[in-house]
Amino acid sequence: MPPTDHRATTDDDAEIVSQKSIRPLIGLTAGAVLGLALNRRRWRRQTDQSVTALENGASEQSETVTTAEFADLPSPVRRYFETVLEPGLPRTRTARLAQTGEFRLGDAESAWHPFTATQHYSVDPPGFVWAAQIRLGSLLPVQVRDAYVDGVGSLSARALWTVTLADAERTPELDAAELSRYLAEAVWFPTALLPASGVEWTGIDDTSALATLSHRGTTVSMTVHFDDDGLIRRVVADRPRAVENGFETTRWTGYFGDYDRRGRVLVPTRGRVEWTLPDGPLEYWRATITDVEHHPVG
Repeated sequence: MPPTDHRATTDDDAEIVSQKSIRPLIGLTAGAVLGLALNRRRWRRQTDQSVTALENGASEQSETVTTAEFADLPSPVRRYFETVLEPGLPRTRTARLAQTGEFRLGDAESAWHPFTATQHYSVDPPGFVWAAQIRLGSLLPVQVRDAYVDGVGSLSARALWTVTLADAERTPELDAAELSRYLAEAVWFPTALLPASGVEWTGIDDTSALATLSHRGTTVSMTVHFDDDGLIRRVVADRPRAVENGFETTRWTGYFGDYDRRGRVLVPTRGRVEWTLPDGPLEYWRATITDVEHHPVG
């Protein structure tokens, strides 16, 4: 049995012990902070690269909108363009949105989590990059990057820029899901919905029409519903939905409201989306568009 040391512990001894105990923790904390900073920088650099590729690939077409372009379209589509566009308006080459809202992960009983996002679009070719931060609880930020660039769909999510939560493998279903999202969201930069931008319109009745867009071998369609004012209020599509073992085609609906004139274009400033599941509708995204920028050529 080792001898017992009966010396009294002085304040200096206690300070030395304390420093020895804390020093490894300080090193660990500093390392973790440095790792987070590097991962944060890497994530932002990857996002910036995606946005740069999107915008650099956008066509430099310089034509302006004329009423002749939509004069022969189905009547609800023609009324829509007459309502939201001004003749002589430059076509949108790229667009940028700022969003704030709530996102729900899980089922209809799951909690809503606040998010902020910036989204960039190109029209020709069609594409977007959605960069969002979703806050789970009071401390944990989750970064999400959803994109369709150069015909390729992608989805990545990280907690604290570090822990991988999602990193979807490219598939034809993912490409179709992302192109379908682009088509639905073109309501925020409506020159992208003109036939000159690749959208084909087929009449259904006095208040709805089918919009179809093809790109790089992927074709998506959705039914667009118009109100009495000529505005798009609802879009419905059968979209690929990510499930445990891949993708499952599921009815999807997007709703738009609170239209406001931004420059020479009338666009919605609120939206929400939902899946139609066997147990009923599952709303999972709702947001306010806090800023809209339309960038023509030049």
